[in-house]
Amino acid sequence: MSNLSVRLCMPDDLHGIGKFLETVPLASLYHQVEWLEIVERSFGHRCYYLRCKKEGEVTGVLPLVHINSLMFGNMLVSLPFVNYGGLCVRDMESGQALIQEAVRIAESVGARHIELRQEELLNNRMAMLSHKVSMRLALPRDTEALSKSFPSKLRSQIKVPIKAGMTAQIGGLEKLDSFYHVFSINMRDLGTPALPKEFFRNFMEIFPEETRICTVYAAGKPVASGFLVGYNKKLEIPWASSLRDFNRFSPNMLLYNTCLEFGCQSGYEIFDFGRSTPGEGTFRFKQQWGATPLPLYWYYWTKEGKPIPNISVRNPKYQLAIAVWQMLPVSLTRILGPRIVRNIP
Repeated sequence: MSNLSVRLCMPDDLHGIGKFLETVPLASLYHQVEWLEIVERSFGHRCYYLRCKKEGEVTGVLPLVHINSLMFGNMLVSLPFVNYGGLCVRDMESGQALIQEAVRIAESVGARHIELRQEELLNNRMAMLSHKVSMRLALPRDTEALSKSFPSKLRSQIKVPIKAGMTAQIGGLEKLDSFYHVFSINMRDLGTPALPKEFFRNFMEIFPEETRICTVYAAGKPVASGFLVGYNKKLEIPWASSLRDFNRFSPNMLLYNTCLEFGCQSGYEIFDFGRSTPGEGTFRFKQQWGATPLPLYWYYWTKEGKPIPNISVRNPKYQLAIAVWQMLPVSLTRILGPRIVRNIP
């Protein structure tokens, strides 16, 4: 690998990185250099953006976030808080060079493990988990074809919230309050700290053309909402919530239908319903829209070859904390949540 050059991104690398990302099909919005600015601004974590060059051309990038917490450990993650990230490379020679530099950084900051969230298999010997999938639907060119693709039962369910007088709107930053109102309540009910509102604000301010919010209203009040991210012909909904008190009116059906129609009208080719565990309720919900699973691969380097850490909410040691969190007032979780969730990748 003598003809390879790996280093932290410098200002004179930005043009080459931009050109490189345009040529790689699996490049995501989260591989953009600006994404780490959002993380640093929102959470204060130290970030590293590695780039690899071969014969003067950028051949790979690896964004990394350093999280160091007494409760959850010392780690480098690519990338926390979102479904994607990891290596974005033209060849595995570049990938291995970037991983080697990531390990060097991990050792220098005392990290116990590195986590890479990949959409494709890597030809290396790193430990790997593949228990999650991305649920995706190929979008037709118009909303009429979209509706015809749905089974009659699904079309009937979409009509339920409409008959109940609910309406859906898609907008930008002006919809952030409605989104966060629903999101923070839903996350409390699930027993999980919510990402801070400033994270979503920073996201929308730095990527205003790529982000939208869809909200469903009942009598003028938000009852379901989703955060949309569009990039490279794919529209993703990484965060979506609805209020349990309105479940009988199925506002989430109107939410997703509106988002799918928006995707068709905006020229997107793929709708990404987000990450799911096969067989669970959210998996089946997404499957009914015609979405199919795409395996996700999370790779790990661990210090001294230790077992892969389990930071999942399914870990029994977190169950008491989850139960307590579900009993707290939403107003209190909005204050405490961001201080906790910043360390949960």
